[in-house]
Amino acid sequence: MTVPKQRTTLDRDRILAGAVALADEIGMESFTMRRLAAALDVKPMAVYHHIPSKEQIIDGMVDVVFAQIELPPPDMDWKSAIRARCISARDVLNRHPWAPPMMESRASPGPATLRHHDAVLGCLRRGGLSLEMTAHAYAILDSFLYGFALEEASLPGGGEGEIVDMADAMATSPAMDEYPYMVEFTSQHVIKPGYSFGNSFEFGLDLIIEGLDQASRGAI
Repeated sequence: MTVPKQRTTLDRDRILAGAVALADEIGMESFTMRRLAAALDVKPMAVYHHIPSKEQIIDGMVDVVFAQIELPPPDMDWKSAIRARCISARDVLNRHPWAPPMMESRASPGPATLRHHDAVLGCLRRGGLSLEMTAHAYAILDSFLYGFALEEASLPGGGEGEIVDMADAMATSPAMDEYPYMVEFTSQHVIKPGYSFGNSFEFGLDLIIEGLDQASRGAI
């Protein structure tokens, strides 16, 4: 006797997990409710029964991403805690390259989003930053974080290896003779073993955190 295949019960969590996985695969430009329903092996109306609109699904997807980011550890000083949070956020955003433009764009943030923002604000305030400096710190840190993630997501499809191949081709092209600094940079740095665009993230992050610390103490 053939046993009927049991279908996993459709619920909000399964829909959002499927939506995030689909966006990871195809990006948000190609994301539609019909494609989501097909990925979940259900009819579109079954999705709408649990989450009434595409905007609410995107709200939930962003909340799923925020939930994956490590909160600033409360047992660390504020600089170390914020650093850990930013490194975690970059790792999460690299897994979900569609997410950076949407992380601060939602009009109806979910509980994980609100919890994340509250934890970051609390970390900065407990570190002694004034409200004004907290506003500066959060804006500057996340502008750097999201901007870096967007740039990483826009790198050639082959990643670092393809960048090195492109740089090698540029450095040896006769057409590049008019651009000596580009040739110098690519031939003496980019194509050398160990180069990674991503190495600049923690370097830049540390510069920002140290600058914020000095500004908060009136040292600059």
